Amino acid sequence: QVQLVESGGGLVQPGGSLRLSCAASRSIVSINAMGWYRQAPGKERVLVARITSGGSTNYADSVKGRFTISRDNDKNTVYLQMNSLKSEDTAVYYCTAEVTPYPRVWGQGTLVTVSS
Repeated sequence: QVQLVESGGGLVQPGGSLRLSCAASRSIVSINAMGWYRQAPGKERVLVARITSGGSTNYADSVKGRFTISRDNDKNTVYLQMNSLKSEDTAVYYCTAEVTPYPRVWGQGTLVTVSS
């Protein structure tokens, strides 16, 4: 299986940017898809962005045009570039890996706080 470790979270002012990284413990070439979810306090965990092994991406409507997901197969890493951050983006962000037919794998999460 694969382990995932997120990094890059922190405190940022509204309108600012952050880049999250998700480092996998092995090659991600054969992983069907990887993605980022987030969970705000008192709310359910929701999909933010997803990228397939072929490079296709999809985004939550709330982040389209502001967030970009990408993958570097050489570094076994997936990134989430977040621009024009808003207070409602505050959440714990989790990296995931879909390795059919196994259960989805989750990272431990990284906290993003958008506040002035």
